[in-house]
Amino acid sequence: MPSPRSADHSAAQPPHPPRDTVDALISQTRRLRGGVAAVRRDTTGDLDRTDDPQQRWQRALCDLAVHQLDDLGRHLDQLREGLPADPPPPPGSAPAAPSVPAAASAPDAGPRERGSLLSRVGSAEWNLLTDAVTWSDELFQIFGRDPEDGGLTLDELPSWVFSEDQPILTALVTDCLVDGKPIDGEFRVVRPDGVVRTVHMSGEPVLDEDGGTASMWAVLRDVSELRRSERAVREARDSVRRRRDIARTERRVAVELQEAVLPVWRGSPPSRGATAALDLAAHYFPSSSSAQIGGDWYDALELPDGRTLLSVGDLTGHGVAATSGVATLLGAVRGMAVAGLEPGALMGCLSQLLDTSAQPALGSAVCGRYDPATRTLLWAQAAHPAPLLFRGGTGRALQPPDGVLLGATPGARYAQAVERLEPGDLLVLHTGGLRPFSTHTDTATDTGGDTGAERLLGLAPRFATARSAQECVRAVVEAFDDERREDDACVLIARVTP
Repeated sequence: MPSPRSADHSAAQPPHPPRDTVDALISQTRRLRGGVAAVRRDTTGDLDRTDDPQQRWQRALCDLAVHQLDDLGRHLDQLREGLPADPPPPPGSAPAAPSVPAAASAPDAGPRERGSLLSRVGSAEWNLLTDAVTWSDELFQIFGRDPEDGGLTLDELPSWVFSEDQPILTALVTDCLVDGKPIDGEFRVVRPDGVVRTVHMSGEPVLDEDGGTASMWAVLRDVSELRRSERAVREARDSVRRRRDIARTERRVAVELQEAVLPVWRGSPPSRGATAALDLAAHYFPSSSSAQIGGDWYDALELPDGRTLLSVGDLTGHGVAATSGVATLLGAVRGMAVAGLEPGALMGCLSQLLDTSAQPALGSAVCGRYDPATRTLLWAQAAHPAPLLFRGGTGRALQPPDGVLLGATPGARYAQAVERLEPGDLLVLHTGGLRPFSTHTDTATDTGGDTGAERLLGLAPRFATARSAQECVRAVVEAFDDERREDDACVLIARVTP
């Protein structure tokens, strides 16, 4: 590589760094590069099968770090190559200890093959007095030019540069030769084989003894891969941001839709009678593992004949699709209940509705109709946890009638069950998402039963001393709200008034 002061013979030469210091830096750089490569393998995995923008952004960052470390290693390699050989010892002195060969301090070092790290940096000097052009071997490799053809002159160089980038090159050369400014810029070149390379050029004018510009010296670095990595990082980051913006928007819409659909009452719903038949309260528990709203719902509606419809359920999916499905489903439930359909027939119609919709889905649900005149609950279920009945300080799960998932079987029929209630009884309807994560595996715990129902039954003593359904809901929130859950969950509590 030509010296940057080859035309300035009076300039003092800077001291060369110690060889062992450079070798140590090379070793450290290679170890760090290996560490980054290991992080890339461990944290990003095989991304050929995923479209997760977060993982692609992580991999792009790792790739960029690897390229930057490659550049650092390349610069250190060339610095070591440029170090002068140790001078011979003076006569009569003890022989110097043999220097450590490059292969010993940098076991990964190899020959200068085309496309290697060392071939990405070259140098050039354009002599203005003799019109001589001196190019290093690496620069010929970067430009894809045959060394026998010689280096490009300053007049020939622009013809190899993208037309959009030619003003950049012209400004760099003019500033250097006319104003004596250092060179620092980037442009794209098109090689004879059609390959486009991005080249970063840095250098300075070389002055003669009278202070005039004798030549221009520059280092040209092929930064194509580095720029591609930086572009990949930017694109991946933008993709992550877009995905987050979309997710936030979808969540906001889902929350607004959910709030518009789920009842906002606390205590008894509006009643036309002098005395409400049920004291009602409910609570929605968001998922701990997903930022999106799920398809869980609860509902209570006083029917025209004075009876009360109670329902809870869970549709598959998350986000706007799930909440819009809940809105459709709840509208159908309320309409059919007002029309007089019993819970079993109502479940059959819901299953058919899900099975024939434009976007088929599955769901589980419990639907009951409470008659205050007889204090009886007529109910049906579709593969859903059974309601819990609390009486006299103890609780039990109701025996469920037959029923399959909504939307799972065309023409499915749903059996009904009747439960007689007493004043002060407490009904707890809930969805299955109350099952917590395991602290060891981050998966739902499995004790052979519905742990959510079992733990709700354990709250029987607190329910017995509660004076309202809302106090019972507060007890449930205190027991479950701080836990990590696999899915969303709902709890609807109905207390039979005297």
